[in-house]
Amino acid sequence: MRSVKIENVSKQFGQVHGVKNLSLDIKAGEFFTFLGPSGCGKTTTLRMIAGFYYPTAGKILFDDQDVTRLQPNKRNIGMVFQNYALFPHMTVDENIAFGLQVRKLTKSEIKQKVDRIRGLVHLDPYGNRKINELSGGQQQRVALARALVIEPDILLLDEPLSNLDAKLREETRIEIKRIQSELGVTTIYVTHDQMEAMAMSDRIMVMENGYIKQIGTPQEVYHRPLSRFVANFIGETNLIEATIDAIDDEYIQAKTANGLVLTGRKHQSSLTLSHMIGDKVFISIRPESIHLDKGDNTLTGKISFVEFTGISVNYIVDFHEFSLKVMIVNSSDSLKKIGEDITLNIPYDALYFLGE
Repeated sequence: MRSVKIENVSKQFGQVHGVKNLSLDIKAGEFFTFLGPSGCGKTTTLRMIAGFYYPTAGKILFDDQDVTRLQPNKRNIGMVFQNYALFPHMTVDENIAFGLQVRKLTKSEIKQKVDRIRGLVHLDPYGNRKINELSGGQQQRVALARALVIEPDILLLDEPLSNLDAKLREETRIEIKRIQSELGVTTIYVTHDQMEAMAMSDRIMVMENGYIKQIGTPQEVYHRPLSRFVANFIGETNLIEATIDAIDDEYIQAKTANGLVLTGRKHQSSLTLSHMIGDKVFISIRPESIHLDKGDNTLTGKISFVEFTGISVNYIVDFHEFSLKVMIVNSSDSLKKIGEDITLNIPYDALYFLGE
């Protein structure tokens, strides 16, 4: 396993900037995810690490080795593509063995390595199957085995679960994380799915328009986002625009345009917030942090939407100037109806203050 260091890397395609002045350090053995919407630069960054693109500016290092202009086949990386890129005329074992044959290993060495990795990805009964005889999830595991059998220093995964249905995505996600943990290989994962990123990653880099918006653990980017973009992109949130009305060592009071006052704790605020009375703020409130009772911030509104998912009951509650998404997890209470009034408690700790 090797570390990856990116120093002030930019990539232009003609006049279009794919990535702009990006710097980060990925630790050896880490599961690191590039997360963001389509076109944000995450796949471009992955392809520069792989050597398929060369940066317009900046450097890429594996440990202390400068690989910025090194050819892909000399980087000892394994890569799993979105479409798997398997050979349909070959068997499972032949697909897995392909990279070893290119490296001119002996037949006995190839068999030993293929047998081991086939067992690791739970494909032991399928070695002689053709690719078109496998399910989507099994094909994905063949692609993963082919990338891992060469014993790469770094494993790169580009949206590998996007072609699978929801249940299979969850099962395969667990398998990828299990295998990565067992092997300890440095892994860089690209996805637009925040659930995948949160569930699998040691750290996440959130990107927008070619820039890094935040790097942190899943808990950090979820509970302490640095911007409205990150707060909105990671999970669901309610964003309420307000103005700081009062502030002391422990609390912030913010008032909405219609005079509603909400109180939260001062430490629950972004580093970009200046904490000045009269400043505009955006209050982020996660739906699952709102309760159906009276408490710190008590509001009464009218239900405009009800959804039962089994795990939770989701409401949209309308107020004079905004609506709140509310998620009540594992509730055994009877469902409330559209048009009913409802009283909500938003605890002080549930408010997170963001600057403009």
